[in-house]
Amino acid sequence: MPTHPPVSPTGPADGAASDFLAGLGWSDFFAEQLKPDETGFVRARISAVHRTRLTATTETGQIRLALPAHASTAGFAVGDWVLADPQTHVLHRRLERRTLISRRLEGSRMPQLTGANVDTLFIVTSCNADFNPARLERYLALANEAGTEPVIVLTKADTVEDAADFERQAAALQRGLVVVTLNARSPEAAAALAPWCGPGQTVALIGSSGVGKSTLLNTLAGPGQERPQETGAIREHDAKGRHTTTSRSLHAIAAGGWVIDSPGMRTLHVSDSEGGIDTLFAEIIELAPNCRFRDCTHQHEPGCAVLAAVEAGTLDPERLARWRKLRDENRDNTPVAGPRGGSPAGRARKR
Repeated sequence: MPTHPPVSPTGPADGAASDFLAGLGWSDFFAEQLKPDETGFVRARISAVHRTRLTATTETGQIRLALPAHASTAGFAVGDWVLADPQTHVLHRRLERRTLISRRLEGSRMPQLTGANVDTLFIVTSCNADFNPARLERYLALANEAGTEPVIVLTKADTVEDAADFERQAAALQRGLVVVTLNARSPEAAAALAPWCGPGQTVALIGSSGVGKSTLLNTLAGPGQERPQETGAIREHDAKGRHTTTSRSLHAIAAGGWVIDSPGMRTLHVSDSEGGIDTLFAEIIELAPNCRFRDCTHQHEPGCAVLAAVEAGTLDPERLARWRKLRDENRDNTPVAGPRGGSPAGRARKR
């Protein structure tokens, strides 16, 4: 990780960011949250979340945050900005997030926090049997709901004669979606992703095991990093890999930005993502007001504009089927908002 000249532990007294803090992602959005009596606190960005402790990056280096009595690490995510006492490093409070990537695990009441204040989510898949449009749509819904910019990163392009078909399928999943094809081991990979990796920018990597996320992380971090991420092989018959990343952490990028690495996901259950799904399937959502019936389910009703588009060949029936599946799964998995916080078995939207 790059070194920086020492500065005052409390930073600029007026709340303005030093060059290092700005490069770490501090912006007016966070500065405006500071109260007049909080300018003396250390501004720190959480770089790792453990079961009982938090590690954070500050202008003077890494610190271990001390939690107040009865506090836990459960409500914190890698990428969060917090304020801490400059002498004891006791955490004062967490600042409001710009974006938050989270997912609800099956059977769990609390969402799993993947990363906070992420500008761009690199959805990593490979040009082999791992490529799965339905799974990519789940990642896109997650990114949309979180408020981050999704970018599809197709790895292992060097293993196929022509990656154009993979690119075409990926680009068709959402309007305006950027797709980048690369060899994660090649130095050119960092240049291809440079527009999203500059100073002050934070990206996160997400995708199934074995697609090259750890390899890509090493390439983005550059040769100067202290501890490269372990990489693993994949099974040839189904392109499945094993988990080589076991925890979430914040890493410096050679281009000046920061990247959050996270373990590969075997499954992604969709919940709390109505808005993200609507963005993903915008062509269906925009057709719905033209249906004859206001409560049209787009399955059998006469005068359905969505079914008419399928009949006319302008809407892929498989795309419609995947929309129905995600919509229903989201409805079933999203807790009901209630006086006790809701139930995982509920069917109502959170908002």
